[in-house]
Amino acid sequence: MGKYRNIIFYAATIAFFSCLMYWFFVEGETLEIGENITPAKATGSTMWENFTDSFLTNLHHPLALLLAQIVTIILVAKLFGWICVKLKQPSVIGEMIAGIVLGPSLFGLYFPELSAFIFPKESLGNLQFLSQIGLILFMYIVGMELDLSVLRKKAHDAVVISHASIIIPFALGVGLSYFIYKEFAPDGIQFSSFALFIAIAMSITAFPVLARIVQERNLHKTKIGTVVITCAAADDITAWCILAAVIAIVKAGSFSGSVFVILMAILYVFIMIKAVRPFLNRIAESQKGKGFISKALVAVFFLILIISSYATEVIGIHALFGAFMAGAIMPENVKFRNLFVEKVEDVALVLLLPLFFVFTGLRTQIGLLNDPHLWKIGGFIILTAVTGKFVGSALTAKFLKISWKDSLTIGALMNTRGLTELIVLNIGYDLGVLGPELFAMLVIMALFTTFMTGPCLDLINYLFKGKKSMLEDEHEENDAKYRVLLSFETAKSGSKLLRLADNFTHKMNGNKSVTAMNIAPVDELHAFDIDDFEKEQFKNVIETSHELKLEVTTLFKASTDVENDLANITNKGNYDLLLIMLGKSMYEGSLLGRLLGFTTKIINPEKLLNTVKGKGNIFNTSPFDDFTLQILDKTNIPVGVLVEKGFESADKVFVPIFNLSDFYLLEYAKRLINNNNSQIIILDVAGQIRNNIEVKELIRSIEHVAPNHITLYNEKKIEKEFLNSQDLMLISSKSWRGLIDTKSLWLSDVPSTLIISNP
Repeated sequence: MGKYRNIIFYAATIAFFSCLMYWFFVEGETLEIGENITPAKATGSTMWENFTDSFLTNLHHPLALLLAQIVTIILVAKLFGWICVKLKQPSVIGEMIAGIVLGPSLFGLYFPELSAFIFPKESLGNLQFLSQIGLILFMYIVGMELDLSVLRKKAHDAVVISHASIIIPFALGVGLSYFIYKEFAPDGIQFSSFALFIAIAMSITAFPVLARIVQERNLHKTKIGTVVITCAAADDITAWCILAAVIAIVKAGSFSGSVFVILMAILYVFIMIKAVRPFLNRIAESQKGKGFISKALVAVFFLILIISSYATEVIGIHALFGAFMAGAIMPENVKFRNLFVEKVEDVALVLLLPLFFVFTGLRTQIGLLNDPHLWKIGGFIILTAVTGKFVGSALTAKFLKISWKDSLTIGALMNTRGLTELIVLNIGYDLGVLGPELFAMLVIMALFTTFMTGPCLDLINYLFKGKKSMLEDEHEENDAKYRVLLSFETAKSGSKLLRLADNFTHKMNGNKSVTAMNIAPVDELHAFDIDDFEKEQFKNVIETSHELKLEVTTLFKASTDVENDLANITNKGNYDLLLIMLGKSMYEGSLLGRLLGFTTKIINPEKLLNTVKGKGNIFNTSPFDDFTLQILDKTNIPVGVLVEKGFESADKVFVPIFNLSDFYLLEYAKRLINNNNSQIIILDVAGQIRNNIEVKELIRSIEHVAPNHITLYNEKKIEKEFLNSQDLMLISSKSWRGLIDTKSLWLSDVPSTLIISNP
């Protein structure tokens, strides 16, 4: 009876309260007597028609429409962002293009009914306000990315270039306005307001995009990288201050009318620096060493952001300036800023910012440029923009006795306009300073100048290719050395790979070279914390190198394409062996993971599961994921992939030889004996060693130099205890495939495995 107790209680409870509710409903109908009850209206004659009418009404509900717009925008933005990354362009360019594609210029032109359904005019207000929230959060991040301490230390080196890169295009912008004012200025807009907005549009540099390009191209540690980051930071601050003044003048209608607005803006900046900033610094000090920020403090910082944005909007210099200022006065502690950015960035950049790109695209009507004359004007605008920023910055840098290569690099990077330009253009459009035709031309200019940065840098490097790159200088060593490159993702994995590299090279003294490399996705980095991120990544590696008394060279690179960059550096560096170890997979802790005995990205458990179920061809199942396959395909040196399960040292090594093509593993076994005094057990799986004189002689030669260090094992059956006693299994990539296909127990019984390819 006891086992049915809960079931009886459950059934009795449901039955009793159901009956009670039924009684209330029946009695409640009597309360309707004398009340004027309006019967529900049925829009259709049948239940199905009623359902479809209700469903269509729900589809057009503002919230449902907004959610559908967000889903569409994020999918298209990420698609175009991915395409641009593959083209070696910043993903922000793809997201900008996605905005135009979803607008009337393409989607609205060829699919007008679908466009009107997803983006009806009455819904654009909601989209605009939500995108403005995204912009406020983005400008907050931009403000935090400005490292003011670096700016103060190095401003004297870059202030001339920075101000020249503003005043030259600004002047050219005013001159451009003189020629296009009559034709393109909206009615009622004064020349001064029109000219100031065109001038500021010519002067903008997109600091976030520039910083990502500098990181991706590994320029951040060079003098040129430091100069250009400092220039862009100073440019950003100056340009936003000028923009605030321009907005005040445009709203007031004249300079004299804007005096009080500008004075209030100056008072606002004074209060933020002298009162709010010290308050935030005290809060940051109280959190020092905690490694997290409490929700109460997050609320305080968000309140500062919102109040700051509200204040600048009320003053009349736009809420975005307040967001930028709130980010700029954040405590300079890098870890503190990074912790806060992590809380804001995903929502701002992934969810809300693409809404702004599409909202801009919905405003951009390239179809209005239906006359060759308008395209000529658009070309003239692009020429003016490039001349002012690119040529102006490059010539100024050359005047300061910087080399032509570095001067042109500075010019190309400072010419990057990106998202920041779109923000300025939208402000001008909202204020009525820019008409639809000119707005479309300036959006095209923003896209063009951002897109040209990468090709220009490649062209500059090609023209000055006689000078060796930083990466090439890193590897200019004696060719007689045995070079090992290890590439790691996490600090812990770097330490493990370094121990393995030491096992292969420990006694080689000056005849070895070990390089530890970390390639980080550029999207995960910020300009203000890249140095600290690098130190944190290499911390364990450096400590392990001291423990092993091993001299190691560190190499860090921010990348938009980790696989290709890893392959290129490996191939160009004249290395003898690449060691990699991939992180744990999503299958860790699952039943399939426990059956395999370990879970790494090297194994594709989904394909193995499909094979077991009969959904896949066992002979076509790849034991490597796409990342590993790309590395194996693109590198022209041996690659060792470590499957790590508590690896410490290769003292006992198990080497199964399945066929003649696996004999190259004996060379690595020999290195482990010579450098680590490893005990090697070779398993002659197919019985081919006994019949091969050449291989038997190689084993004898190893035994002669290091007796009792190598054992030939001919047993067909391998005991689990034996496998568990080994520290490492050396196996060829081809034979590893065979183990996967046969689902061998070796996968779970050997503590760690090094899979070595033979290109």
